[in-house]
Amino acid sequence: MLKILIVEDDPMVAQINSQFIEKIDPQASVEIAQNVTEAMAVLEEKEIGLLLLDIYMPEENGLNFLKYVREQGYKVDAILITAASDADDIQTAFRYGAVDYLIKPFEFERFKKSLLKYKQGQNFFNENRNIKQADIDTELLSKKIIEHEMDLKLPKGVTKETLHMLIEKMNDFEKNEFSTDDISKAVNISRVSVRKYLKFLTDIDVLEESLTYGIGRPIYFYKFKEDNLKYLKAYME
Repeated sequence: MLKILIVEDDPMVAQINSQFIEKIDPQASVEIAQNVTEAMAVLEEKEIGLLLLDIYMPEENGLNFLKYVREQGYKVDAILITAASDADDIQTAFRYGAVDYLIKPFEFERFKKSLLKYKQGQNFFNENRNIKQADIDTELLSKKIIEHEMDLKLPKGVTKETLHMLIEKMNDFEKNEFSTDDISKAVNISRVSVRKYLKFLTDIDVLEESLTYGIGRPIYFYKFKEDNLKYLKAYME
């Protein structure tokens, strides 16, 4: 499981990055620090594998923090996510061991590519003790991202077969909203079970969820985002 620390002074940007991570890997553990002081406290208390690090922060420059992390011997990788586009900053980041560098603003797909490539590398190291040159060339230096090796697991109680069935029924609604009850009746599965599937699909952005208040209990409505079925692919292979 990825254990990630987002070091970002803008709370909105930090939250967006956290949501991106959840879409890509819902099992990932995410911590957020708004400055270097908070980041150091997290590193001292918790096991972190990856920093998503900004450069421009009020207290301290992110590159100085990365240098300090290296000097102290923390076994943590770093992806820089920053508006800093100066060649010297980018070169310095890679000299300090950054595994990638994203310049704001960036597209979700670029963020996804970076995180999946990193996780692919971590899986490779976890599964191999003795590494050959050919392994380095094909697994670490290759630009190809093998999403089905990302070890994305469905939540407990969610099966591929039932997901397929629910997706088929959701297609019937096209662009119209539907409720938990609508799907429950269509597939003859309990509301509690259906709700679990709908929550998962909402979490990975395959469904858009809205809440309507009327007489009695509030009702959740959903819209099927067919274009986002790609986010489900890695779970189904």
